[in-house]
Amino acid sequence: MRFLAFTLLLFVVFSCSNVEKNRSNLIDFVPENASIIIKTSNLEDLKSSINNSDFLNKFSKTSAYKNLEAKLENLKLLKPNGELLICFSNDGNDSLQYSIITKFNPQLFKRDSIKNYMEETLEYENQTLTKSTFNNHTFYSTVIDSIFFAASSKDIINTALSNPNMNEELVKIYNSTSNDKTFSIIINTNSPFIKSFFIEEALNLKAITSYIAIDVDVNQDYLYINGITKAVDSTKILNNIFKGTIPQENQIQNIAPFDSDAFMSFTFKNFKNIETNLKAFNKQDSIAGSSPLFDNIIEVGTIYQNENRAIALNSIDFIATEDALIGEQTIVANYRGIEIYSFSQPSLFTNTFSPLIKNTKANKYCILDNFFVFSDNSELLQSIIASYQNKTTFSESETFKKVKEQLSNASSLLFVTNSNSLKSILSKNFNDALDDSFSSYSTSALQFIYDTNFAHLNAFIKKSKTTAIQNSVSEELNIKLGTDILTKPQFVTNHLTKEKEIVVQDIKNNLYLISNKGKILWKKQLEGAVLGTIEQIDIYKNGRLQLAFATPNRVYVIDRNGKDVAPFPGKFNDEITQPLSVFDYDRNKDYRLFVNQGKNILVYDVNLKLVNGFNFKAAKDAIISQPKHFRMSGKDYIVFKTTNTIHIIDRTGDTRVSPKTSSNFSNQPIFLYNDTFTTTTSNGQLISIDTRGGVSTQNLNLSEKHHLEASSKTLVTLSENKLTIKSNLEELDFGTYTRPELFYIKDKIYVAITDLQTQKVYLYDSQANLLPNFPVYGNSEITLDNIDKDNSLEFVTKGENNSILLYRIN
Repeated sequence: MRFLAFTLLLFVVFSCSNVEKNRSNLIDFVPENASIIIKTSNLEDLKSSINNSDFLNKFSKTSAYKNLEAKLENLKLLKPNGELLICFSNDGNDSLQYSIITKFNPQLFKRDSIKNYMEETLEYENQTLTKSTFNNHTFYSTVIDSIFFAASSKDIINTALSNPNMNEELVKIYNSTSNDKTFSIIINTNSPFIKSFFIEEALNLKAITSYIAIDVDVNQDYLYINGITKAVDSTKILNNIFKGTIPQENQIQNIAPFDSDAFMSFTFKNFKNIETNLKAFNKQDSIAGSSPLFDNIIEVGTIYQNENRAIALNSIDFIATEDALIGEQTIVANYRGIEIYSFSQPSLFTNTFSPLIKNTKANKYCILDNFFVFSDNSELLQSIIASYQNKTTFSESETFKKVKEQLSNASSLLFVTNSNSLKSILSKNFNDALDDSFSSYSTSALQFIYDTNFAHLNAFIKKSKTTAIQNSVSEELNIKLGTDILTKPQFVTNHLTKEKEIVVQDIKNNLYLISNKGKILWKKQLEGAVLGTIEQIDIYKNGRLQLAFATPNRVYVIDRNGKDVAPFPGKFNDEITQPLSVFDYDRNKDYRLFVNQGKNILVYDVNLKLVNGFNFKAAKDAIISQPKHFRMSGKDYIVFKTTNTIHIIDRTGDTRVSPKTSSNFSNQPIFLYNDTFTTTTSNGQLISIDTRGGVSTQNLNLSEKHHLEASSKTLVTLSENKLTIKSNLEELDFGTYTRPELFYIKDKIYVAITDLQTQKVYLYDSQANLLPNFPVYGNSEITLDNIDKDNSLEFVTKGENNSILLYRIN
């Protein structure tokens, strides 16, 4: 349960007006003193996303992370169907307590056959509680109406039972969060868990706002945060400093050197408005005069470099601002043609803009176009001048441009940091050393945009990637599941986006649908292992696709939300022995589902009714190949085989072609190759049967353990270490190879094999030439396709026992 330590990084809270009413929603049961509330609609995706996040896993060694991991280990026991809340609070002894709230369902809390688990039933305050001990950690649970409530303390449950009062403002905040992101979080800014996300200690979270409600999208390489903040009507909340101001476009990045630690920018349309708010905040005399230096300023920024600071003013009237400095024009240096002047009022910035600007001793300044830059450090001023002239500022960097795409152009307050400052800020919040390097997070940003009575909040933390070299193969995702993988990952189509997603099954027979960004969309328990490849059908003929497949005793049709489509799943007493075959003879979506049980074939429609008129009698021996459908010259051919017979039948099950041969056939599939039905014998001969039953045989010198793959014009074989593609021979190192896979994409042929012994994936073209930068690491057969809207191909394979790898061919 490592995924929960991230709660110490983020923030959001609620106010405290209470209104008594009937409770029916999860938020109604949140403990009154909760400091942190985490909301997720998909617990499996939350666990997977956090465990797969490069950024969040950097906190796994901290004591806070380990403490939460231990306390919340019992979440492994829960299987919620929908929304779940995790709440944290401090008790009277300043100890961390938690509660878990979700809708009750009969499958939610199954304790059968769980090791290291004990429970007993208690009567507490006229309520029946279950006391559970799992791996030496104790928690209590009960069901209140239809709500399952678990907590680390009996007192928390007692409070939930006896105090039906709800925080009306909290309910409003909760309703503003999304159900589409990895999770949402609400944290009281009085919470002891978070101090600040800024370099300046005065800009602590408690001073900025009362609460923040955010939705968090977690990817392996980034965190995107979006939400709102709202301050109570108090002059001591910094959020209210921007009341009555209009955010302007931030431009300090145009002069901030990219090698500086960070920069902060705040904007306003009219200086007088923010000046009035700041004086009220600092309890200064509102009639005291102000410096004309700021009359035409719309943005003020701080550039941080080590312990040094530079203050930058962005003026909309260069001449007027320069006139305000008429008495401050003593030249003290000249650097690269830019004059540096002395400045006699270094305390002016702190006196005017505290607490946004603190402890500056800016006694020099220079002018860069419309920017007036002040500092007491000549080297920092020179660095700013050089970077501006050389175009090596934040605004010129590709990493900042990528971050800026996720932000609004105009901000009331914008903070951008490099990797070192990010690590330093996070370490202060954790009160713990962070051992891992954050060097790959060169640019991260936090943004506040003031609106009427609240502010929008955006934050983006992204791992920087080097630009892919043409023809290179880059690992895009490494998705770790909680259990080892059983089947090879494959792509399926998202009918909404037309992009591809990943479907895979684990050894506990859970089926997963995963987005091409690595997000687990759902996890579904199946009865048995999936046989073969999962098909997609449009059962309602409305453009929406479902997954269709068989397990040894079930036939499933599942929609894209992970729900069974009635009347499926179909249950079978006798074992299903081949993968489900789905045929759409006339391409009108009147599907036929072929279910093979030993010697027998059963044909069903999409209502799970046996199709009348299918007359095939049982084969003499067990069918050893999945039935396939081919169409030639307006005729349908359904083909499958036993060890000594190839059956070629029509839609009704009657024999269409009687092959003039009887052989000892291999277990390889039957293909339509050069307009013939083609397969191999057990001794490695190629058998081709035409539509009149004529048979031709070719000795390919294949070993007994060989593989065959074919398309209409391409034949691929693998025998021991010899791979042949269209008669082009490639001798491989000896190994344990998967069967060849043939992909025809954009008029090009690709052939893939994987050596399970050396854990290498090979990809060849139609001439048996290995593609550049192959082989790459992999542990299963692959699926190759273009999964998104770019022109690059991607493929998915198994990595470690519990991981899925997604590669991009650039």
